[in-house]
Amino acid sequence: MSDWRSELPQGAIEVLEEDGITTLYPPQERAVPLALQGKSIVLAVPTASGKSLVAYLAAVKRALHEGGKVLYIVPLRALASEKLEDLRRFERLGVRVGMSIGDYDEADREIDQLDILVATSEKADALMRHRPEWVRSLGLVIADEVHLMNDPERGPTLEITLTKLRMLNPGLQVIALSATVGNSKEMAEWLGAEHIAMDWRPVRLKEGVLLGDTIEFTDGTERTVRPLDDQVWSLVKDTLDEGGQALVFVNTRRSTETLAAKFSRLSKGTAADMGKELDEAFQDDHTSLGSALKDCIRHGMAFHSAALSNEQRRTVERLFKAGKIRCIVATPTLAAGINLPARRVVVRDVNRFDDGGWVPLPVMEVKQMCGRAGRPRYDPYGEAVLIARTAEQSRMLFENYLLSGPEDVESKVGNERVLRGHILALIATGTAASRAGIIAFLRRTFYCHQRGEGGLEETVEGIVRFLYEEGMVRCPGTELLVAGQDAPLSATFFGRRVSDLYIDPVSAVQLRDALLAYVPGRKELGFLHAVCSTPDMLTLYLKRDEHGPLAETALQRRDELLFAVPEEGSPDHEYFLSELKTALALEAWTQEGDEEEVLRAFGIGPGDLHNKVEVGEWLLYSMRELSNIFNKDCYPLLTKLMARMRYGVKEELLELVELKGVGRVRARSLYKRGYTSWERLREAPARDIAKVIGIGDALAERIKRQVDPAFVPEEGHQECAEERPEGAPRQGQTSLLDF
Repeated sequence: MSDWRSELPQGAIEVLEEDGITTLYPPQERAVPLALQGKSIVLAVPTASGKSLVAYLAAVKRALHEGGKVLYIVPLRALASEKLEDLRRFERLGVRVGMSIGDYDEADREIDQLDILVATSEKADALMRHRPEWVRSLGLVIADEVHLMNDPERGPTLEITLTKLRMLNPGLQVIALSATVGNSKEMAEWLGAEHIAMDWRPVRLKEGVLLGDTIEFTDGTERTVRPLDDQVWSLVKDTLDEGGQALVFVNTRRSTETLAAKFSRLSKGTAADMGKELDEAFQDDHTSLGSALKDCIRHGMAFHSAALSNEQRRTVERLFKAGKIRCIVATPTLAAGINLPARRVVVRDVNRFDDGGWVPLPVMEVKQMCGRAGRPRYDPYGEAVLIARTAEQSRMLFENYLLSGPEDVESKVGNERVLRGHILALIATGTAASRAGIIAFLRRTFYCHQRGEGGLEETVEGIVRFLYEEGMVRCPGTELLVAGQDAPLSATFFGRRVSDLYIDPVSAVQLRDALLAYVPGRKELGFLHAVCSTPDMLTLYLKRDEHGPLAETALQRRDELLFAVPEEGSPDHEYFLSELKTALALEAWTQEGDEEEVLRAFGIGPGDLHNKVEVGEWLLYSMRELSNIFNKDCYPLLTKLMARMRYGVKEELLELVELKGVGRVRARSLYKRGYTSWERLREAPARDIAKVIGIGDALAERIKRQVDPAFVPEEGHQECAEERPEGAPRQGQTSLLDF
């Protein structure tokens, strides 16, 4: 024990002891000494077994004792915030910690001042395109939830990022943290790392299946639960009666809302003491979904899905951690995210609707959900319970999930769609300067380690030809690429810009063609549809009864579009209607449509709208940057449309929404009262501005200080240090709840 303690910087032990950590868990005992010695490790252990602490200690030692930079890669932004908060406990030792999850098209010079940077895999990849010299200063990279390389969408970026980091920095220490997977040893071999895999957990996990009123556990024990009308409520009520918390996983957003509302009605408990806290948390939330959530929380219940806004999700997570919410009904995405354990986990559904039909969930995903059961320091054990309605289904759940090991992680890199942008980046950054160089790089990936090179050359050939034909790559000395000829490759200015913008090259082609098609006088819907037609925008789901009205809208407004409307009945027509629906939702937002009305009209939740607005703003920015190459007349138009997208306002409010604390609703209130510009606000007394609906004395004085540096508050008025509530987005970030 003394060995690892002596390796740590002075003061680190005190930080651990203040957090109640005086001894290490068995997986930590094996991993910490190796990590502190600079060894690369793959640590594959169950949820809540202390993986993160191994990474934290290695990061702090690397930063303070060995002078190398540390990159901590996480899969989700919410997880980045959690890791940042944990690591900041060590800042008093002198370590500088920060987070970078923002724009991809920036050099991010501030990271030079940091010792430890927390970032998503996409941001880490973007940094390598902009700051290769910073990458070479890294001494340690930590890959959290590395088993997510199995994910078809985000996995390839993580895999390519790790491959590139190791190639650019051969002496790099890698600590990969993973849930228990079937082939963690294979992953360790790929990374040249020590392999540590254990099933140990700090809180014993009992897994079982409820059939009727009896839970049968895998260890042969049984437990009877008082039967109620609803099997899930029987389990939840039993947990609450024991003073525990519960997590319930279901497969649809609608189910999360209906079950949480049902449990709220059935629960006798109230949270009257949370009245003020809830009013503050939801003061700017005027959506029906927010109202329903608030009502559930009052009864100690909540729902959690992608339909919620970021702020709504953070409120649920914070109150659950504080013990004020006793049960959350969630979709499976919660299981792969932040640290949110409960006494009992109930998995109601083990299938999901995908690709036009119902498919079973992977064992790995169900194990992730089950792993949330058991709160260290609070619970003597945790229970994870699946629900069966027949004996046959019970046997299936035991055999297919509880008694089966998780699947192997399989690389998803060998796909032309996901490889396009990465291959362009290899060429644009000079990491690979020929097709042979690209193949040599890909040989280093987990994909080739796992499957060999079969078919890879053909895929690379197709991608390089596409990039060449679309003008993103040049091949000096030849007019056409010849198959088998390994001529030097370099990126054109267009190609470099696309790589820097971090968009799919196919998206860039769409945006370029739209810019070339634009003629003065065309309306904004054309730009909005153009960004919604790209593969980077996940379009809204198209309901059957929406086909006719959307087709009619397309005919009525086709002159506003920059692309031709596909022939009705053609394979492309349905995709087009989905794109148009998404564009119309964004148009409604930029036209100051009431948020609740927009959500209702398009059948979406606040989280969906937030996501579309955020991606829409990014793609409009990318389109604006490409307009410098293809159509400079569009630059000022796209600049204004970007800002309108960010704030959800018409052009006349753009000056007002730049004020901190003033969102779209307050800006409109000011405008209606004649305060149409900073100049008008500068001329007006603070007491008059305060009379505007939604402003008040404190915000009025804050506005005056922004528009008039010489402003002095009137006697008797107390200056307000900060109007924006804790946890609210910074000015400039997209917020759908900032009224």
